Amino acid sequence: MARVRLSVAERREELLRAAIEQIEARGVAAVRIADVAAALGVSNALVLYHFSTKEKLVASAFAYAAEEDLARLRALLGRRTTALRRLRSAVRWYAPTGQAKGWRLWIEGWAVSLREPALREVARDLDRQWKAALAEVIAEGVAAGEFDCPDPTGTALRLTALLDGLAVQLTSYQGAVSRARAQGWVDEALMRELGLGARAPDARERWR
Repeated sequence: MARVRLSVAERREELLRAAIEQIEARGVAAVRIADVAAALGVSNALVLYHFSTKEKLVASAFAYAAEEDLARLRALLGRRTTALRRLRSAVRWYAPTGQAKGWRLWIEGWAVSLREPALREVARDLDRQWKAALAEVIAEGVAAGEFDCPDPTGTALRLTALLDGLAVQLTSYQGAVSRARAQGWVDEALMRELGLGARAPDARERWR
């Protein structure tokens, strides 16, 4: 059967999605241009035409994945509801016990970024935008009197550090901690960071 002719943008997106799948399955070090090409039934030359090197393909794949994650984050934080509910929805989605599916990919990315400047910049930019978005919603909640947090930026950093660490435990060391316990820790940390511990019954009701 003849392949459907795609635009340049559509072809690049197809290649990037295939690259992400291959990286998740094989790891960055092992994945080859040939693996991505074979997954789509295209030639190595076609992949190289769009990305020229494996390094550029990998960096572009991670950038694509980062944009997808950020788009989901913006959608959750942009809902018309309280800052508390928006924040919890975002944290629960991002947490390794939630519906975000890219943790294996990002753990691979963190490791490789130690040696690859282009990938390191992609990971750093994603991290920076995540923290800024969370800090902004936390500041909105403080302004609205929903909770008390004197340092939204510090809170965003601590929360993401906890989530990243739990992601490593749950993804790389299966059985080290249960998903239920990890989710409980995330909820407790968020309540504590927002100064809601003393108002726990009322605040927990508003989580739902």
